[in-house]
Amino acid sequence: MRPLHSQSIAQRGACGKAPVRPHNRSPPGAGPGGEGWVRMTTTTVFDLTRGGRDAVRDHGLVAADEAHLAAVADAVGATVAELEERLAQERRAPAGLGQQALERDQQVHRLSARLRTLQRFGADLCLGRMVLAGQDEPVYVGRLGLTDREGRRLLVDWRSPAAEPFFGATWADPMGLVSRRRYRWTGGRVTDFWDEVFTTDPVEGVVPDEESSFLLSLGTARTSRMRDVLATLQADQDAIIRAGSRGTLVVDGGPGTGKTVVALHRAAYLLYADPRLGHHRGGVLFVGPHEPYLSWVADVLPGLGEEGVQTCTLRDLVPEGAVAREEDDPRVALLKASAELVRAVEPAVQLYEEPPTEPTSVTTELVDVVISPEEWAEAFGAREAAVPHNEAREEILEELVAILVDRLVDADDDTDPDRLRASLLRSPELRHAVARAWPLIEPTDLVGDLWTVPAYLRRCAPGLTLEEVRALQREDPQAWTTADLPLLDAARLRLGDVTAGRRRQRRAALQAAERARMDDVVEHLVATDDSEMQVMSMLRGRDLQAALVDADAAPAEVADRLAGPFLHVVVDEAQELTDAQWQMLLRRCPSRSFTVVGDRAQAREGFPETWEERLARVGLDRVEVRSLTVNYRTPVEVMEAAEPVVRAVLPDANVPVSVRSTGLPVLQVAVEEVPSLVDRWLAEHAEGTVCVLGDPAFPEGPRVRSLTPVTAKGMEFDLVVLVRPQSWGAGTRGAVDRYVAMTRATRQLVVAEDSPAVEG
Repeated sequence: MRPLHSQSIAQRGACGKAPVRPHNRSPPGAGPGGEGWVRMTTTTVFDLTRGGRDAVRDHGLVAADEAHLAAVADAVGATVAELEERLAQERRAPAGLGQQALERDQQVHRLSARLRTLQRFGADLCLGRMVLAGQDEPVYVGRLGLTDREGRRLLVDWRSPAAEPFFGATWADPMGLVSRRRYRWTGGRVTDFWDEVFTTDPVEGVVPDEESSFLLSLGTARTSRMRDVLATLQADQDAIIRAGSRGTLVVDGGPGTGKTVVALHRAAYLLYADPRLGHHRGGVLFVGPHEPYLSWVADVLPGLGEEGVQTCTLRDLVPEGAVAREEDDPRVALLKASAELVRAVEPAVQLYEEPPTEPTSVTTELVDVVISPEEWAEAFGAREAAVPHNEAREEILEELVAILVDRLVDADDDTDPDRLRASLLRSPELRHAVARAWPLIEPTDLVGDLWTVPAYLRRCAPGLTLEEVRALQREDPQAWTTADLPLLDAARLRLGDVTAGRRRQRRAALQAAERARMDDVVEHLVATDDSEMQVMSMLRGRDLQAALVDADAAPAEVADRLAGPFLHVVVDEAQELTDAQWQMLLRRCPSRSFTVVGDRAQAREGFPETWEERLARVGLDRVEVRSLTVNYRTPVEVMEAAEPVVRAVLPDANVPVSVRSTGLPVLQVAVEEVPSLVDRWLAEHAEGTVCVLGDPAFPEGPRVRSLTPVTAKGMEFDLVVLVRPQSWGAGTRGAVDRYVAMTRATRQLVVAEDSPAVEG
């Protein structure tokens, strides 16, 4: 591969030719006499003084950028002020009813989201610039698109087609670029930048060399949150981010290849680029492996200008996930990981949906009636299949009443059908009979019964052996484990809310009461109307009466934000998902549009299949696999120690190639030295983070985390300390845990084992 001609101000100092000329327009927001312009040019956004590099300004390498970034800063300020005013106006405006209220709320949401993004940034909204062949003016790329008050385009949105060359250009395919400049922002100031050229001809304002500041930027200190990487996206990553959303796209890559970067940026890109995924049209769900991971990446999507992505872990999809423990018995965990066991939920519910086989006698205020088994079966059979069990009881009752009314009216022509219907619906005995025949079921009770009633489980899962049925039984039916969550999720979807029927009845009653109140008001207004044209009589019109009824008189149901359906789902660390867990996600994504991110070599339980084979088994058949092979995070020194660990159990593991070196060897220390080693590192490094893996008692601090290999997945730290890694287990699981833990390091790795006993 031919290296990019890159030049960092960090290395080259002050040199180069005259830059591209700045625009000859005044920036937006400049005060009378250009006072705003003077303010912005005298207080530059560039801070290149570190290491004596400020002299580059004398050589004109940043003059054009200074002018343009000043205009960006002014435009951001002006846009924020405009958005604040528009938002205040929208909030002062009457909310209205129905569609009008919905549209007003959507507008407030859109304005608020853009305002929050702009308030996070100033000139640092800009990522860099690119010069295209045949064009005199550079194109500046930003987190959002931005124009000034004159309509001049200051920034193109990073997700737009116009910005694609900024991320995707390579020597093999320059995509029309002559040069590209990326900024490194620190505290709202440009503290470094690096240039890349894609031509053998000299380029004004750029003097390339063979060292890339990009590689230096990879070694900068980490914080408690995932750092901003948008400006440093590489061509292979950007190509995956911009791929279409039809079917399933697998992003396969080893540690440090930027899988999480791709997953997050792809979620933001798809919401921008795919009109099917816009707000209130289904949206995107992002599923991470655990809570520490979600906290670590929490700032990324808002920083990309996107707040429309729902983020969660698999635990969050089910209420019981908050208290579920890990399954202790590997055999039980394996049985529950199967999609076949999840399918036992359907026959388990069907047992409660069998109609009575004996006649049922019911007494009402008007008539005594006997319900035949055939009438029960007819009422049960008329239920809409898509309606959850618990929400279908009212539907069953109404169908049964209709059947009885038809029979009784046919038998006696003098019977008033409306009066008979009202009487049957009011009958406590009839409601009690329907409740016995069609009981409401809690999802937790249904699944708990499977684990405590062997005959019930055997009937619902006939494929299980007697020994397997016994293994799945437990004393406490609701001692939930993470392996139970897919079954609880399936049961909750199939059963629905036990309170839904009561809430619908209460809402209908409140709305009926509101209609009755408005009828009384209208009658009073009509009776007291002494106008010549009797205009109040118009209020008796049904359309006007409906408009007068307060639709908010009854409380609206609160929707589960994670219930879906979603039009696209992004899953990180997907190699760990069981077949049963995949069913949780498939239920929420009927479109089968997924981005699946993972590394088969990091699967704790092994991953002998291909991605295509695994996903076809769970129900995803349109699969495209893209691979990332360059490790941007882990130093060569660490990967040289980590690679043999995983290859010992997985000889064909996709181990990526590291592109950077720190010169720091992997240290071997005694366990008792770890506290002093961490303290010394923190004292010597004003910035950066430490992670201690394998010692749950190690005290955490502002820059120190104590995690397990599982809870550290997807994250990265400057210094990583492994405590007794050889005790983490044998086989694939132990080797994978050690491999994952070692590759969290971005600077140095330390391995701590017990000191050998001293003889004598």
